[in-house]
Amino acid sequence: MGGHAERSALPDARPAEGTVHSRPHAAAVIASDEELLASCVPFLEEGLAAGDTTVLACPPETAELIGAGLGLPAGAVENHPRIGLLDTRAPDALTVTRRLIERARATGSGWLRVVGAVQFGPQPRTWREGCRYEAARNVLLAGEPLTGLCVYDSRILPAEVVDSARATHPDLVVGGARRASPDFDDPTAYLRRLPVPREPVEDTQPLLAVTEATALADLRHRLGAVITAHVDDPDLAGDLHLAVSEVASNAFRHGVPPVSARVWAGPDQLICEITDRGVGFSDPLAGFQPAHGPDLGRGGMGLWLARKLFDHVDLLPGPDGLTVRLATRLR
Repeated sequence: MGGHAERSALPDARPAEGTVHSRPHAAAVIASDEELLASCVPFLEEGLAAGDTTVLACPPETAELIGAGLGLPAGAVENHPRIGLLDTRAPDALTVTRRLIERARATGSGWLRVVGAVQFGPQPRTWREGCRYEAARNVLLAGEPLTGLCVYDSRILPAEVVDSARATHPDLVVGGARRASPDFDDPTAYLRRLPVPREPVEDTQPLLAVTEATALADLRHRLGAVITAHVDDPDLAGDLHLAVSEVASNAFRHGVPPVSARVWAGPDQLICEITDRGVGFSDPLAGFQPAHGPDLGRGGMGLWLARKLFDHVDLLPGPDGLTVRLATRLR
């Protein structure tokens, strides 16, 4: 954690002017089925004509509507809802996307083209995760043969989510015309500014408070005991214990002692914070994918596993060190 170097360089935040492929991430804000089709159908038809691997990432009813707009039978265009964070988390959405990219490289034009209907869940904390992912993918998928159109339906999405489209997408599609978003924000700067919601349970006494852990094994044991005592589902408890253990291991191996930990739990939520005294690492893009790429044998999976197993993972640098905050609903 604390001993890692800060990311030294990022791709240019504003892609060059040019074709759809040179600016690969666009958003369309719509308020009717007619506007939905006017935005999506030409984009998809262009991809089908070019030989792109063309897919949807939409709820079934939206996929059916778009298919009818294309004049194609149901299921003719593949639908992968997980790309749009529907019942999944960002690392798994990225995995599905990368698999489709590899398939696209070997067929047709070599490009993957995706239309996704934004579905960020019912609560502000899940809206934030969706906004985080949309910003992060500008960097994480930069340079890949991928072009995407994200549809923000103002009839069903909160204004906060709709407004975020302009900051997290280099391009906007308005009235069927594509133009650069004047409000597009540098992804890393945007991620750093995302507020971390304080949950009511954090105003209570933590169930576990370790100020100076002396050994990783002991800290893992104590974290496991409190999680097991407050998470009824043994499989979920095991997953959460694995994630916090990996983050604790990072603190001992890469951070600066002492290492501390706090855990809060309520009827439907668990929050854990692991802190060390290091101040050199606070990359908000860390953990969306394994640190060393697809070769998992090389390690670097701690934060990636945490993002896979917890709903929310935040790296919070402060004057006294770095805190990794993990929060999840208890299903």
